[in-house]
Amino acid sequence: MQLLAGFAAGVRLLGLPPEATGHHLRGKSDPVFRLPDRTEEILLTNATSFFRTGTMLPAMQAEVRQTFRAEFGHEASLVVAAPGRINLMGEHVDYNDGFVLPLAIDRYVVVAAACRNNRDAERAVRLHSIAVPETTSIALTGELCPAGGHWSDYVTGVIAGFQKNHRPIPDFDAVIGSTVPIGAGLSSSAALEVAFATLFERLTGHHLGLTEKALLCQEAEHAFAGVPCGIMDQFSSTFAIPDQLMLIDCKTHEVFPVPLDTTEVSVLIINSNVAHALNQGEYAVRRIESEHALQKTGKPSWRDVSPTDLGEAQSAMSRVEFQRARHIVTEISRTQETARAISESSWPAVGDCMFASHDSLRDDFQVSCPELDLLVDFGRELTGEGGVFGTKMTGGGFGGCTVSLVRTEKIAEIAEAIGSQYRAATGISPTCFPARPARGAHIVWEAA
Repeated sequence: MQLLAGFAAGVRLLGLPPEATGHHLRGKSDPVFRLPDRTEEILLTNATSFFRTGTMLPAMQAEVRQTFRAEFGHEASLVVAAPGRINLMGEHVDYNDGFVLPLAIDRYVVVAAACRNNRDAERAVRLHSIAVPETTSIALTGELCPAGGHWSDYVTGVIAGFQKNHRPIPDFDAVIGSTVPIGAGLSSSAALEVAFATLFERLTGHHLGLTEKALLCQEAEHAFAGVPCGIMDQFSSTFAIPDQLMLIDCKTHEVFPVPLDTTEVSVLIINSNVAHALNQGEYAVRRIESEHALQKTGKPSWRDVSPTDLGEAQSAMSRVEFQRARHIVTEISRTQETARAISESSWPAVGDCMFASHDSLRDDFQVSCPELDLLVDFGRELTGEGGVFGTKMTGGGFGGCTVSLVRTEKIAEIAEAIGSQYRAATGISPTCFPARPARGAHIVWEAA
């Protein structure tokens, strides 16, 4: 379904106040508090400037174009970008017909590309990753198959999906740069997929609907990376607009904008710098456990399961199945309550939901880890006068990041306090940075 032009349907869905309809959619580190560029320093000292988005893109554009020229000996003709995301609420319910509440962050996968006109060469795509660094190729003749866990599998999956359902991909060269941390639960893989889907739209002249593009990228991750993810990551990178969270209905694929355009509060991301790999089994296990638990409720969808229904089905479930089910049912409810509280600027209520979500992810869904729990505990100590409203793990779990809602005026102080405590307790320096809802996938530059 297409992105709603306004928030009216979301108001009806959540019971939000009518005035909410007035907001419509517009198209392991050394320092404790890392400032990647001058912009973030400004953001931490001037709340008004905190709203600037896309500020790292000019530097990234220059880097990928320069690297492209050095690697391939000709000029790029196009630069595209797709953001990572942070999920404020709704963990592990996107594949359970739930609601999720993510925002795109000002950390992008940026791709510079140009078609290649050498007719004598074998049809292929040449890719260079700045981060690895490595150059690899993908043959465009014959059947496209995964390369056994190589990073290019994400791109191959998008190529395969696009060619199967739309148009052939021309030979091209591409350089990939990224400011989205890898393995941090910020959806670097989805950003890579969506960036290339956006690139292919331009190279082929075939435009995809936003939902169509997100689903194509999700299928690429399923089939070529082996991760049975839900829709949240790809939808977030595709649909995002500045200063808006997205309440995504993972059952109907509707997206409702939830404005976050206040200077009073900000989102703080803290990377534990403990990595995880979801395709090593735990993610798939949680999905299977969720499916088994749903079967024992006798309901067709988790959206049909009430707390009463869950209680009545408990005797039919194993202890683990009931724990998984309890998280899903309560997290779906918490996500809707969080969206409602944000629309009412009820920040303590949002914080209560965040802490409850983390407790459920730690105890019932069992996807947290000691490092994430420490970061959340340090955040709890700073509630009230300390400036923290709430904090929780975010993403698939087993490492990665926490997300916190904090008073903007205290964000640097909070990051320093939590970072110092975490480093003292673990010997690991976290990476902390503020985030505002950023723009989704788009063309950054194109040759005239």
